[in-house]
Amino acid sequence: MSAYHPLTEQQAVELARTLPEFFSEEAKLVSREIGDGNLNLVFHIQDTSSGKSLIMKQALPYAKVVGESWPLTLDRARIESEALLLQNKLAPGLVPQVYHYDAEMALTVMEDLSDHVIMRQGLMDGVRYPLFADHISTFMAQTLFFTSDLGLNQQEKKQRVQQFINPELCKITEDLIFDDPYTVSDNNSFDEAIADEAAALREDNRLHLEVAILRHKFLTNAQALLHGDLHTGSVFATPESTKVIDPEFAYYGPMGFDIGAVLANLLLNYAGQEHWSAADLRGEVRSELLQMIRDIWTGFEAKFRKLWDEHGVDRLANDTIGYQDFYMKQLLQDAIGFAGCKMVRRIVGLAHVADIDRIPDAAAKESAQRLALRIGKELILTNRSAHSIESLIDIAQGATKAASAVST
Repeated sequence: MSAYHPLTEQQAVELARTLPEFFSEEAKLVSREIGDGNLNLVFHIQDTSSGKSLIMKQALPYAKVVGESWPLTLDRARIESEALLLQNKLAPGLVPQVYHYDAEMALTVMEDLSDHVIMRQGLMDGVRYPLFADHISTFMAQTLFFTSDLGLNQQEKKQRVQQFINPELCKITEDLIFDDPYTVSDNNSFDEAIADEAAALREDNRLHLEVAILRHKFLTNAQALLHGDLHTGSVFATPESTKVIDPEFAYYGPMGFDIGAVLANLLLNYAGQEHWSAADLRGEVRSELLQMIRDIWTGFEAKFRKLWDEHGVDRLANDTIGYQDFYMKQLLQDAIGFAGCKMVRRIVGLAHVADIDRIPDAAAKESAQRLALRIGKELILTNRSAHSIESLIDIAQGATKAASAVST
């Protein structure tokens, strides 16, 4: 292929045939475009004879959700490919294998995970993921510690910061998560039934202060290499396996942003259980989700501290009594605050979550939206006083009780 152009299904097949030592010359290849995101074309290519298959992901020069009026850099394909290769080195088996990267075509060829499902859909379908907390806490501990000043030579880390500069996709995050929901913006999207909630967000100065503090951290704290968009739609899973995908938003930022993104999306599903679980099972399902959140944080903290104790490269950070405790408390507080920002954005901003948007009953959907906003706002408002993961659990449980009292 020569100059960049979006691939057709037939062109994807032709390109697949050129990959060295993957498909045989006799392979009968078929392709289908399966992308359901906003930024890319995704082709599933399979040899119908052998069953062997792969995924081709091509970055588009614009956001599909808006169109060509919202141009995007194609360099994000390089960032995604290089992030996946690094993540697989640091957390082997928890991301798809990369087979090939074509810079000119902004194309990454990777392992086919068709035997997995997107975790967001799985949770909506009632699938249990007993190993997810262990897997995702391992992924975050390994990738965040070993790309930070704690686990990586500081000069090498600064070179990594340069390697993963990602201004255009960071700009999307800065606007959609930390600005648009709190003002009048064409990017916002919300149901008329919660217009009062959207208006209240624009007037809440206490909330704006906390969001501004969190936004400043996102803008300035190059703590570690983040996935950058680590939600349940960026995870392929089975009850036994977890694969983190789509790190095209990767950049050096505050660790709590990745951790908070995972927690937020589990809480959004928690709110969405207003529809996805039967009334007599709803309490049990929500308790399991909160236990998963608890296990993710406690697992992450234990693994991160162990890595620090065994592999820390910074003398002052290693030897200063009390510094590790201070650092971990700050990470928890950041994660809780960023989780709240993620939740609010997904209700009133651009690009919602299926956990709530696909609820067919208008009353149940509104209840889920209001619960998500109640939890999200309280997480933002109280993040700097959080002392343990139980602070988040208490907020979720308290908001649920308050919502139930209002409905009755």
